[in-house]
Amino acid sequence: MYARVYVEITNICNMACSFCHGHSRTPRRMSEEEFSRVLDALDGQTQFVYYHLMGEPLTHPDLPKFLRMAKERGFCSVITTNGTLLSRRKDEIIAAAPHKVSISVHSFEDGSDHAFDAYLSGIADFADSASRAGIIVVFRLWNKGFDGGKNARIETFLRERFDGEWTENTRGIRIRDKLHLEWGDRFTWPDKDAPCQGDEVFCYGLGDHFGILADGSVVPCCMDSDGVITLGNVFTEPLSDILASPRARAMTEGFAHRRASEDLCRRCAYARRFV
Repeated sequence: MYARVYVEITNICNMACSFCHGHSRTPRRMSEEEFSRVLDALDGQTQFVYYHLMGEPLTHPDLPKFLRMAKERGFCSVITTNGTLLSRRKDEIIAAAPHKVSISVHSFEDGSDHAFDAYLSGIADFADSASRAGIIVVFRLWNKGFDGGKNARIETFLRERFDGEWTENTRGIRIRDKLHLEWGDRFTWPDKDAPCQGDEVFCYGLGDHFGILADGSVVPCCMDSDGVITLGNVFTEPLSDILASPRARAMTEGFAHRRASEDLCRRCAYARRFV
């Protein structure tokens, strides 16, 4: 089984963050019927469904319904969100009981001070209620060196807002049970027009995860934002056939020998951290 599968229920986002690669695909949302077919395909493939590739999952009106559908079929749902809509959709998301919500707080590194204060207050209120309801909540600051001084301000705000253990670990800080602050480096997305960095590369794509785009396209990793390496379409082909295709096998065999079989992988700076 795969450790997780990234399912892009929508490629539509309500922000244009400076760190995000974006995409050039047609704006789209999965329908309830399409999401049900994705869950059917993932049966036996993974336990964890991550609602993320491109797009902001909270812009999808059926997200709570999708969360309940996944839970009924035994999946654990993990949401990655910029957090801007959490105040508006707080009650329905908590009621649908996802396993985890990761909030990319670095989404607001370019925001105005007034909007930023309101944003912090909103995500903190959600995190407080959700974590007390048993949902894991992680504040993500994956922007070391690009925060413009806001990361220290964010940590100060959270320390004043939340009583807790505030114990450091390898990923960041455990604030209290079910509530965490996580640090990370900003990374560069792979791009077909980026400089080639050579054949030597290792990636966990197709090893412990893969992705399904909003139109059903299956991609090898969570960073193929434009579906450059589309292996097949889960709406028209059996997922088992897609994952066993010659192109997919060439990728996994290549990574096993630290070699890239795809041009996009040769242009992925992120994968260089695993070499």
